[in-house]
Amino acid sequence: MTRTARRGLALATAITLLVTSAGCTGDDGGGRGAVPGVTDTEIVVGTHMPLTGPASAGYSKIAPATKAYFDHVNANGGVHGRKITYKIMDDGYNPANTQQVVRQLVLQDKVFAILNGLGTPTHTGVLDFLKSNRVPDLFVASGSRSWDQPDRYPGTFGFNPDYTVEGKILAHHVKTSLPGRKVCFLGQDDDFGRDSLVGVEKVLGAGAVAAKQTYVTSNTNVAPQIGAFKAAGCQVVVLATVPGFTALAVGTAARLNFRPQWLVSNVGADHPTLAKRLGAAAGLLEGMVGANYLPMQNDAADPWIQLFTKVNKEYNGDAPFDGNTVYGMAVGYLFVQVLLAAGKDLSREAVTEAVARGGYQGPGLAPLRYSDSDHSGYGGQRLTRVSGGTQAYFGPTYETDEGDGPVREHTAPPVTPSANGVPTAS
Repeated sequence: MTRTARRGLALATAITLLVTSAGCTGDDGGGRGAVPGVTDTEIVVGTHMPLTGPASAGYSKIAPATKAYFDHVNANGGVHGRKITYKIMDDGYNPANTQQVVRQLVLQDKVFAILNGLGTPTHTGVLDFLKSNRVPDLFVASGSRSWDQPDRYPGTFGFNPDYTVEGKILAHHVKTSLPGRKVCFLGQDDDFGRDSLVGVEKVLGAGAVAAKQTYVTSNTNVAPQIGAFKAAGCQVVVLATVPGFTALAVGTAARLNFRPQWLVSNVGADHPTLAKRLGAAAGLLEGMVGANYLPMQNDAADPWIQLFTKVNKEYNGDAPFDGNTVYGMAVGYLFVQVLLAAGKDLSREAVTEAVARGGYQGPGLAPLRYSDSDHSGYGGQRLTRVSGGTQAYFGPTYETDEGDGPVREHTAPPVTPSANGVPTAS
């Protein structure tokens, strides 16, 4: 080889090494080189939320509450010296908007992860995009069983109890406390409603639901569905509804002089949200049975509520405090636990592996089920009832699976937060 050729080869090799080195500054999903959204001082994560639109009632408060908790953690030193920045994008509960804002968060804002993206129809449309870009998809704000597909979507994890688990628990109450009543079902026309109905029928039997109706969020007239329930003589109506449609169902039934026993999914049963929506007609919620798995927002003696109330006052403008506030802060607490478990040398792979290791405890009444083979979130719930205008728990906490397993009592006591409200590395 001539001297000129050797010089040319050396130059080409140098250029190749330079290009390769530059390319390694981007994340390869395995934590080598610089990781999107992570510096020595900051972790940037993003979410899509219905700050406006048909699901905004109550839900618009979740992400600000999560951010407030992160601000509390940041004020106490952050996580391994890094502060958490939370980018909140409004998708209006519109799947087309969700795809647009999530692409912006990933491709332009270069977030480390998507955290608590809300909605079954909305988040379903971004699963493959997040997978192909190897972005951790953590603690989806929905109980769809779609999030629990570790072989197909290894980076996606749920948070809420899945809707089939919830349907079984609500149906267990019907079977044990309301036997012989004619049961009907109204559900959102997507996996939310379908998965919930599966759970109800697993406990009561496929022929036990006398009338089944669905709704779409683009149509706020539910009079035909409620009229069908009245005509069928329904005595118990199970609602797999977001808050706005829980209020619509209850209000429409009152106008039609139809007063069944309502059993409502946890995602649509927060009493302060519904009472605000119904205004002077809030008394219609009396006797409503719901489900939840986090401390009740009005339980001033609960140490988690004391912590979250303090954080809400200091970092969330003392916004009206309800179950959505508790939910948002509980998500933030779990995310900080996972970041600590992932270690100081943070990567996308490390954080998803940390979730799958499981073992997390926080404000939840039921256990979290994370493992390599289970990417669902909480595995149970406790029932609530509105009495005298106040929502309170009654009976035991229950846990079950999405299959044919029994609904059984969960008796382990909840844990309490640390003194400063920030989890510590285990």
